[in-house]
Amino acid sequence: MQKFEKGFFVGAATAAHQVEGNNIHSDYWAQEQLPHTSFAEPSGIACDHYNRYEEDIRLLADAGLNAYRFSIEWARIEPEEGKFDPAEIEHYRKVIACCKAHGVEPVATLLHFTSPKWLIAMGGWEAESTVEYFKRYVSYVMEQLGSELHYICTINEANMGLQLAAISKRFRLMAEQAAKAAANAGKSAEGSVQVGMNFQKMMENMKYAAAENAAVFGTPQPKIFVSERTPEGDLLVLRAHAAAREAIKTICPEVKVGLTLSLHDLQAQPGGEAFAAAAWEEEFTHYLPYIKEDDFLGVQNYTRTLYGAHGQLPAPQGAELTQMDYEFYPQA
Repeated sequence: MQKFEKGFFVGAATAAHQVEGNNIHSDYWAQEQLPHTSFAEPSGIACDHYNRYEEDIRLLADAGLNAYRFSIEWARIEPEEGKFDPAEIEHYRKVIACCKAHGVEPVATLLHFTSPKWLIAMGGWEAESTVEYFKRYVSYVMEQLGSELHYICTINEANMGLQLAAISKRFRLMAEQAAKAAANAGKSAEGSVQVGMNFQKMMENMKYAAAENAAVFGTPQPKIFVSERTPEGDLLVLRAHAAAREAIKTICPEVKVGLTLSLHDLQAQPGGEAFAAAAWEEEFTHYLPYIKEDDFLGVQNYTRTLYGAHGQLPAPQGAELTQMDYEFYPQA
């Protein structure tokens, strides 16, 4: 029987906001509390991973996994601009130690979608100042925890901002299919994506969201990490990554650094070749200058995307769909 080589990692990953619970200083938490929120549900205590990480990591190890990618919540480390919380650093130090005690390699992600509320109020992921703010936060974490880690992912799915436009388009296609199916089954049609937002709900609530966001963030259109990004904002994220990589290598040169991208299997049907090529340029190749000095690239793949002579196509008729309404397509 073939076996993985020694040193090969098979693990699991989480995002702090999805599992820890009570990340009260983050932008997601603030938006979840809005009367007309676009989030499907508030995170609340989540699965209480913040307090139950020991049990969770033991279960992970008992399942035969030997790596755990978890994210460090920036909003916990720096709940107010320039004010760092050493108690939260100690919490993540214990998470790292717990991983090692169970023979699990800790892989830390420094930004997994959520940001401090104060960062968004200062312009968020379209503001030039964010590059230096992110570098300062990363430097603090590395000075405190860097010597205990071998692998760092700076930013999870750095291309998510651009992909949201594509996800919106995908949702409209899914909604059309779901509406047809719902009409036949007598049900309502809904759709969601992995960032935790309900797009149908979002469209219905748009008229209320501007005023509510202005009250919380000081702007009717806060630029959170998963906002639809401008081309300038897209490259700002990659410059933030490069600045973080420089800080990490300066403080801990031996640590392996990279980021992750959400990459679909882009498949051109007859006449769709140009659309698929343009999508690949947007989704991946224009990032190459910013990641060529990285030690690794994380690839997150959920499905395939089909392109025809007139652009993106819906999932084939009768295809099995995931809970997120993606085509179930492991070959991707």
